[in-house]
Amino acid sequence: MSKILKVIGGAAAAATLLVIGGAVAATVARDARLDATVTTHTVEFPIPFPLSADELATLRAERLAALPPAEPAPADASAPPPADPLDGVDLTALALERAVARGAHLAASRYACVECHGKDLGGGTMFDDPMVGTAMGPNLTRGEGSVTRDYTAADWDRIVRHGVKKDGHPTIMPSEDFLAMSDRELSDLIAWIRSQPDVDRVQPPVSFGPLGTVLIAAEQIRFSASKITDHQGAHAVEPPQPTPDATFGKHLAQVCTGCHGLAFAGGPIPGAPPDWAPSANLTPHADGLQGWSFDQFKVALQTGVKPDGAPFRAPMDLNVKFAARMTEVELQALWAFLQTLPPAPGN
Repeated sequence: MSKILKVIGGAAAAATLLVIGGAVAATVARDARLDATVTTHTVEFPIPFPLSADELATLRAERLAALPPAEPAPADASAPPPADPLDGVDLTALALERAVARGAHLAASRYACVECHGKDLGGGTMFDDPMVGTAMGPNLTRGEGSVTRDYTAADWDRIVRHGVKKDGHPTIMPSEDFLAMSDRELSDLIAWIRSQPDVDRVQPPVSFGPLGTVLIAAEQIRFSASKITDHQGAHAVEPPQPTPDATFGKHLAQVCTGCHGLAFAGGPIPGAPPDWAPSANLTPHADGLQGWSFDQFKVALQTGVKPDGAPFRAPMDLNVKFAARMTEVELQALWAFLQTLPPAPGN
């Protein structure tokens, strides 16, 4: 019996050493990924974008139309030309006002900033699980604890569209969803963020539990900086024209790729918590959107209920409130793009 106990004890000790050794190896691998640095390009763009030539022409025409009828032109050819109706108009303030309005729509309907950064943008919860870890969305306002108070346009580009901090280290920002964001859209979002009240809140740093550590070490959880293969390529300055076609729809659909994949065929969501269902197949396949109409697609996105009466499951159920704020043109464009995809079986 004593020999058996010794064998069992030795096996238990060996198993413990293996577990400890595995944990140490996972921690080393995790830290190596966290300590890796990424070099991105440096871009600059105005915040806000100035009014475009078309906007100025429209504004000028509107103001001219609102003026009383002009007096007959004097015969004297040396008379001064009529005054520009935009003289005295604060065009910079007007550009900022329009940028903030556009940014508010982007945040409310497409980019869901409040989900991670809180309704007041002072910081929210991305995930908080003792096994996986804790990640609190940082404070984006200019209050105490802000991480973006002194950000330049290049810093915003680096963190939002590349998932890289100012020091070059990776962040958990899901930047692969935002890589197609144009300079103007990012500028509009920044203008909107800066227009929000200051919030004094210091968020704790990201930490990872044992399961999160193993998943990172095994590359089951990958940071956006490693998913994005080109950190030097230029971004579009302007988004596509907002028309109900596949070109604009493809631009909108970029935010769907993090869950639905680059082929939009769905499947298990990388690094997702166990209560998240696999993402749906968005291609016109028999197990995807084949047989759906645009109206059914629209109702499903805005209510969270599929044509067969089944409700959306996590995490898509959380996105209904954002899809419900999309414009009719945006919904039609997204649908038009999804219809161009080759039918593919779900993953």
